[in-house]
Amino acid sequence: MRKGEVYRNGEHLGTLTEKTGSRYHFIYTQAWVSDPTKPAVSLRLPKREEAYESEVLFPFFFNMLSEGVNRKLQSRQLKIDEGDHFGLLLATAAYDTIGAVTVREAEKE
Repeated sequence: MRKGEVYRNGEHLGTLTEKTGSRYHFIYTQAWVSDPTKPAVSLRLPKREEAYESEVLFPFFFNMLSEGVNRKLQSRQLKIDEGDHFGLLLATAAYDTIGAVTVREAEKE
């Protein structure tokens, strides 16, 4: 199981988890859900207390990944399989993103 902490403008808003069997789980922090001034991470993931589950990486997070030649280059340099979307997200979305949202690899428990 791998986890990424999701931030918006440096504020922690939730946790994205890849469970065994390529199942994905996203949940907002209680503080983010209870603050009406905080926006949802995306329109397809409105704020709620319950976790979201998916068999594929949520489109919002998948679209944060590079495409084409850039993805091939990142995969080669980082030694991450090009098809490991979650691994690439954790390796690249901590700093170099377009927009306010970043994803940082969670510390191992």
